[in-house]
Amino acid sequence: MIRRLAVIGVGLIGGSLARALREAGEVEEIVGCGRSRDNLEKAVELGVIDRYRHAVGEAVEGADMIFVGVPLGAMEDVFGAMKGRLAEDAIITDGGSAKGSVVKDAIEAFGELPRRFVPGHPIAGTEKNGVEASFSTLYRNRRVILTPLEKTDLDALACVRAMWEACGAEVTEMPVEHHDEVLAATSHLPHMLAFGLVDALSRMKENDEIFRYAAGGFRDFTRIASSNPVMWRDICIANAPALSKMLSAFADEMKDLADTIAAGNGEHLLEIFERAKAARDRYIDGLEE
Repeated sequence: MIRRLAVIGVGLIGGSLARALREAGEVEEIVGCGRSRDNLEKAVELGVIDRYRHAVGEAVEGADMIFVGVPLGAMEDVFGAMKGRLAEDAIITDGGSAKGSVVKDAIEAFGELPRRFVPGHPIAGTEKNGVEASFSTLYRNRRVILTPLEKTDLDALACVRAMWEACGAEVTEMPVEHHDEVLAATSHLPHMLAFGLVDALSRMKENDEIFRYAAGGFRDFTRIASSNPVMWRDICIANAPALSKMLSAFADEMKDLADTIAAGNGEHLLEIFERAKAARDRYIDGLEE
């Protein structure tokens, strides 16, 4: 049971965590924090949080669990605002999509990495934002990755794991560097492809006609291009080494595909498509097991 949960950033991710824990009966009180009064008042009205504070230092006072759900570019300032205001037993965790930058920001803000800080990343979300987009089942049967460090308190790690499991999530652990490499390939790269495709088509002369006749496949693939631009700008900057490497590798793949099509090499095209289909089918089968 969490006595007091402080949610810094009551949007889709933080709001869904609060809803899930309240529905599971795992939290007594939830304090929200954010810049938008309208969003926080809506969160109270919806029963997502019990009360709110605009100042991070005030929001975390007395909290035994703190979840930071702000854009990566705001992490260091949020951590800095907590310094000197935390309860002795307070556990801090986050939902940032790039863990290397979050760990660096925590060290910069606190002077050293707090022992009861557990970096985390829920692999869940939608293209929508704000507390009204949150829902209690967002994390059910979804993965949450924790990236504890050498000095991470094991009790704090167990508590954060239990928190996510209470939301219905499958919790795994991996090193910070490996997390950032994996997410660059499986999450960050697809978002870059969606943003890049929509931007390229929007700048074409015939863009109105292109979008008017877009079929379901185009809509499905580009849905994530409606995601928060500020959040994704921060992710790109925070995970630049791993993401730029993946983009370069993908650019080479696209060059090979373009050359193959130009050469009319149907045999090589079939080889690429069959290999991709087999990999995709294995992935889907693995999810259903």
